[in-house]
Amino acid sequence: MAMDEVFEKLRKLQDILSQKISLEQNIQEIPKILITQEELLARLKKSFIEKNQDYERSKTAETEYRSLLTEAEEARERAEKNMDVINTQREYEALDKEIRDASEKEQQYRKDLQKEERVLAELDEQMKQTAALIEQQEQELAERRAGIEAETAEKTAQLEALAGEEAELIPGLDPEVLFKFERIIRNKMGRGIVAIKSGVCTGCHMILPAQFANLVRLGEEIVFCPYCSRILFYEESEQGEEDFFDNEDAGSLSDLDDMDDDEYDEDEEEDEKVNVDYEE
Repeated sequence: MAMDEVFEKLRKLQDILSQKISLEQNIQEIPKILITQEELLARLKKSFIEKNQDYERSKTAETEYRSLLTEAEEARERAEKNMDVINTQREYEALDKEIRDASEKEQQYRKDLQKEERVLAELDEQMKQTAALIEQQEQELAERRAGIEAETAEKTAQLEALAGEEAELIPGLDPEVLFKFERIIRNKMGRGIVAIKSGVCTGCHMILPAQFANLVRLGEEIVFCPYCSRILFYEESEQGEEDFFDNEDAGSLSDLDDMDDDEYDEDEEEDEKVNVDYEE
C-alpha cells in the first residue's frame, strides 16, 4: 500500500476515532447527570422518614397528655363534689388544696397538649409538602432516565456505525501502528496525525531535526514525532523548504547530546585551570 494511501486512511481514521472517543466519554458521563437529582431524592426521603418519626413521637406524647388532662379534670370534679359534704375546716382545707393541685395540673396538661397539637399540625404539613416533592422528583427522575436511555441508545447506534466505518479502513494498516495511533488520539485531544511544516511539528510546535524532516518528506515509512509521539506527514509550506533541509547545518537530536557533552568538558577544563592558578 502506498504511503499516501496510508496517510489518507489514517486521517480518515483519526476523525472516526475522535468521534468514537467523544461518544464513549459522553455515554460514560450521561448517568452522572442523574446523581445530583438522585441525591436530592434520597435526602427528601430521609427527611420524610425523620419527620414521620417525630410525628409518631409527638402523637404518643399528645395521647399521654390527653389522658393526664382527663385524669386531672376528673380529680378536680370529684373534689368539687366532695365540697358539699364536708363537715370540718380541716376537710375543707384538704379538699381546697386538692382542687387547686388538680386545676394546676389540668392547666399544665392543657398547655402541653396544645403544644403537641401545634407540633403535630406543623409536622403533618411538612410531611405533606415533602411527600409532594418526593412524588415530583420521582416523576422527573423517571422522565430523565427515559430520556437518558434514549440518548444512550442513539449514541450507541452512532458508535456501531463508526465501528463499521473503522472496520472498512483498517485493512492493510499495521496493527501495531493502529494500536499506537488510537492511544495517541486518546492522549492528544483527538489528534494523532499532523503535518510537518518548515521543519516544525504542527501538533506540538517543536522544531524537528533535519533528519526527521527529510525522513517525513520522503514519505517512505511511518515517522512519529520525537516530542509529542504523533504520526507525521509532509506538507509543503508556502515558501517551500528546499533551503531548510540541510543535514550538515541543522544537526539532529543526537547533536543536542553531543553539544551538552562538549559544553560540560569545556567547563571542566576551565575549573581545572582555575584550581592550578590558585595553587601556584
